Amino acid sequence: MMIKRPQRRGRNFFGMISGAPQMEELFGLLERVARADVSVLVRGETGTGKELVARAIHELSPRQGKAFRAVNCASFNSELLASELFGHVRGAFTGAVKDRRGLFALADGGSVFLDEIAEIPLEVQARLLRVLQEQRFVPVGGTDAVKVDVRLISATNKALRREVEQGRFREDLMYRVRVVPIFLPPLVERQGDIELLVWHFIEEFNAREGMPRRIEGLSEEAFEALQSYGWPGNVRELRNVIEYAFVVGEGEVLAYGDLPPELRGEGPVDSRELERGGGESGRSERQEIVAALRAAGGSREDAASALGISRTTLWRRMKEYGIED
Repeated sequence: MMIKRPQRRGRNFFGMISGAPQMEELFGLLERVARADVSVLVRGETGTGKELVARAIHELSPRQGKAFRAVNCASFNSELLASELFGHVRGAFTGAVKDRRGLFALADGGSVFLDEIAEIPLEVQARLLRVLQEQRFVPVGGTDAVKVDVRLISATNKALRREVEQGRFREDLMYRVRVVPIFLPPLVERQGDIELLVWHFIEEFNAREGMPRRIEGLSEEAFEALQSYGWPGNVRELRNVIEYAFVVGEGEVLAYGDLPPELRGEGPVDSRELERGGGESGRSERQEIVAALRAAGGSREDAASALGISRTTLWRRMKEYGIED
C-alpha cells in the first residue's frame, strides 16, 4: 500500500511549518511578544527552530527592516567570541591587524540573536551584561565606549537557573536575558506535524534541481517508521532523513529500506537477543512477540516497550514472521 500526500497543508509562519494546536498558540505568542522591545530567551531542544523563532520576532517587531545578526556562542573561545560580539581594535591580540566591528555594532537599531547563550564564558558575560544595562560596550583592546541600540534574543537548550546554581552563568545576566521566556515543543509533541513535515520536505527536494529521484508516495512500513521514531534531532533531523532517502533510494515510492539505520531499528546493539534478531530460534522469537502483543491487548507501543525494542523493530519483526495485528 502506498501512502500519498494528505490534503492538510498546515501553516508557514516565517519558515516554521505546522498545523499543531500548540504551535498555533506559539505563533500568537510571538506576535504579541514582538511588539514589546524586551529581551527574549527561547528554550527548546536542538533542531526545533530556535533561530526561526528569533527571526520571526525581529520581522514582527518595529525593528523590521533593520539588521538581524546571529551567532552561535559555542563556536568560539572566550577571546574570539568577545571580538565577534564587540569587535576589536588593531593590535588587541595576535592576528588583529586592523579594527573590526562586532555584531552589536553591525546590528545597531536591529536585533542580535545569541544561540547557545549558556556556553558564553563568564568573562564575556560581564561585557554582555553592560550592553544590556547601558546599551554601550568597549571593543576588545579599546578604551572608548560605543553606544548601540539593539534588541537581544537568545536561545539555549539548558536551564539557566541550573547553570546559575552551578556557577557557570551570572544570575544578574540571567534576569536580563530572560525577560520573556519562550518554550518550543519537541517535534514528537506537535500533533500531526511529523506527517506534514515529511511531505513538506519531500516537495522541497522534488523541486530541487539535481536530485536523483522524484517521490510521489511512501510505503506503509516507511510511514510507520517515520511516525514512531523519537526524533531527538527534531525538525532538522527529519529534513536530513528525507534528504538521505532521496539520495540512497530509487523510484517514486519512499521505501522502508531508504531510511537511515536508526529509523529501521538498527541502532547500537544492546544485550537483548530479540533486538539483535537472535535468540534460540526464529520460532521462539515469534512466540515472544505474539505473547507480548496478547498481553498488551494488541497495542504495538505497549508490546514494544515490554520487549525492550522500538516500535519500528517490532513492526519489522511482525512483517518477517507474518504476525497479524
